[in-house]
Amino acid sequence: MREAAHALVSDPAIPAQVQKVLRHSVRGQVLDALRAALVDGELVPGEIYSGPALGERFGVSATPVREAMQQLALEGAVECLPNRGFRVLSRTERSLAELAEVRALLEVPVVLRLARSVPAATWEGLRPAARATAEAAAAGDLPAYGEADRAFHRAVLSLADNGQLVQVADELHRRAQWPLPGAPRVRCAELLADAAEHAALLEALIARDLPVVESLVRAHLAGA
Repeated sequence: MREAAHALVSDPAIPAQVQKVLRHSVRGQVLDALRAALVDGELVPGEIYSGPALGERFGVSATPVREAMQQLALEGAVECLPNRGFRVLSRTERSLAELAEVRALLEVPVVLRLARSVPAATWEGLRPAARATAEAAAAGDLPAYGEADRAFHRAVLSLADNGQLVQVADELHRRAQWPLPGAPRVRCAELLADAAEHAALLEALIARDLPVVESLVRAHLAGA
């Protein structure tokens, strides 16, 4: 994030509507950066972060940081502390297990229904999405893996032609990616194993092997 971005949105020579778009863009970039920092463990559960301090870190004013943090509060990642900043909320094993259970209730029956009806050629078309997760895993890039992982699941669920389902499932998936307090950083080998499950799932879907599909989806969500 660069200071120049903030300078642009406060330039009186730029029309108001253009400035609005630029502000939205800066806020979106800050939000993406904060989400990546959450997944990567840079924003520590229980710690309090101020808008101005984070703004200085990203080279922007505190305003887009506060706006991004308010969005994260709506997503359940942080809580707003008046006149203090934002505290990153702590996760528990129980909360992660609950997320996995809800995701399974949503995704397992949908994927099984798709397994019965979607042609093999369509599943073949998802191989690039599966490879993207493997590439991010091999690089050990946890935030990039998180994005690729969610993209793969969205691609699968989008075949159900239900936008509300995709939106809800993706939000649950995002929340499941926030680490537990004090948890060790996820190792590259663990990411590779998780990515390999995507490829295995595609093989089972292409073969229409429903028992294997169900087993893989349940195991994958339980280990997410």
